[in-house]
Amino acid sequence: MSIFPYVYYMILSFKITSDTRQIAVYVGMVTSAFAFAEFSSGVAWGRISDRVGRKPVLLAGLAGTALSMLVFGFAPNLPVALIGRALGGLLNGNMGVLQTTVAEIVTVKEHQPRAYAIMPFVWCLGSILGPALGGALAQPCENFPTIFARDTIFDKFPYLLPNMVCAVVLVFGVLVGVLFLEETHEDKKGRRDVGIEAGRWLLSHLKSQADPEPVDKAGEANIEDYQSLLEDDAPPGYRTTEGSPRLPSSPSQTPSTGCVGLGSISGKGKSRPRGVKKAFTKQVVLNIVGFGILAYHSISFDQLMPVFLSEPITREPASLPFRFTGGFAFSSKTIGLILSVQGVYSLVAQIFLFPFAARHFGTLKTFRFVVMSWPLLYFLVPYLVLLPQRFQMIGVYFCLLWKITAQVIAFPSNAILLTNSAPSLLVLGVINGVAASTASLARAFGPTVTGIIHSWGLEIGCTGLAWWASGIACVIGAVESLWMAEVDGRMDCCNLEDEEDISDDGLIDPLAIDLAITADNGSPPSCLEADTPYNRIIDSKIN
Repeated sequence: MSIFPYVYYMILSFKITSDTRQIAVYVGMVTSAFAFAEFSSGVAWGRISDRVGRKPVLLAGLAGTALSMLVFGFAPNLPVALIGRALGGLLNGNMGVLQTTVAEIVTVKEHQPRAYAIMPFVWCLGSILGPALGGALAQPCENFPTIFARDTIFDKFPYLLPNMVCAVVLVFGVLVGVLFLEETHEDKKGRRDVGIEAGRWLLSHLKSQADPEPVDKAGEANIEDYQSLLEDDAPPGYRTTEGSPRLPSSPSQTPSTGCVGLGSISGKGKSRPRGVKKAFTKQVVLNIVGFGILAYHSISFDQLMPVFLSEPITREPASLPFRFTGGFAFSSKTIGLILSVQGVYSLVAQIFLFPFAARHFGTLKTFRFVVMSWPLLYFLVPYLVLLPQRFQMIGVYFCLLWKITAQVIAFPSNAILLTNSAPSLLVLGVINGVAASTASLARAFGPTVTGIIHSWGLEIGCTGLAWWASGIACVIGAVESLWMAEVDGRMDCCNLEDEEDISDDGLIDPLAIDLAITADNGSPPSCLEADTPYNRIIDSKIN
């Protein structure tokens, strides 16, 4: 988001072409480079997170993004800029891993709307700070001549400063993650984490300095002993430190004749690819396709709007209803401010609007309403340039707020539908990895295709051509949503045991998935016929 306010002017500074109508093509290439690289590495990062844990992958993604931003800031020409963006995509596998992390934390269906609003909420924070920093700090020698003198590094690389600031923020995020981010992978979260230990020591040290009153060490030890005893007596999944019931972290020891939980695996080391194929049910595939369509036209809007706002004002007469050109000629600072204002609104919408809509109307109905009304936005946006000047800014904000409203509802709704359609928690990491790669591929093609169409539209005198093409993609997504259904997936079932290790090659045991799918269809497998407490719980759930 931080590059959008100034990327149009950055491409101009490279002096690739003197035809401003071609700028949108190169802007699309810069935007797509990240997504293409992310697509190529998304599934690999998902598999790595299954082997080494979620935390190392998330931290590596932040560090890789910081490195790529520095390369992008020092870019003297288009090839280096493309390399910098591609490097960020290759080293950043966070999107799918984050989805999996949230799914591993939240095991109660009623908690999903609030939980799945967290990631878009944080994204909204970035969409406020990112464009503001990018627009304000770009070309500092021109915008702040008293602070940044000419013939300095910031004069030679006028877009370095916003990338340096973002890199510093990312390094701070890595530090916070090392000290306080806990592992959520079932098989990895029980291992020792030196970073967490250092974070706890740091917090206790700061607390002792803030509260120097003497402490009765013996009494404190007794309290800790009593507390540990109480926690040990508590039923699994209902410890006081957990906001949502979850599975115990230690592998459960059950007899071989007992029940196999929906997410468990038997026959360790006998994994075969057949199980992965069974994970992709009809509803899983529909939700992944819907996610890709959302990503395609959403990133196309994000890339096209700053270009539209940056393009020069035209005096050519319009030939309605479709033939007209021109932009708004806004500066990078103004565009950054506009995008930051939409970020503030998105925070409010994410906190209040989406949980309310999902809770009162249902996730699927809310999703369908949004994607079916979204195409109208793409039809109206190009006509903003025809408004009287005093109404143009109002129209810009109206369309941006409309888009943000649709976005903050559609994406978490799709994430919830995808999570609930997964036949088992075991396959959720693979499903989210494929979904993230699909979205990355869509985000890769979106800006490039949209930029080419937009340049062609300017040549034939039709500035709305790219917008309407994105609207057609949005219509396809709306029609596709009619085949989606809210299925009672794993969130409605009782997962009785922890997930075991998924063999050395990272594939899925088909037996576990067969059990999950069979139980989901309402007919318990043979292992559930024994009369055990676990089986009585499952019988009550099924009946």
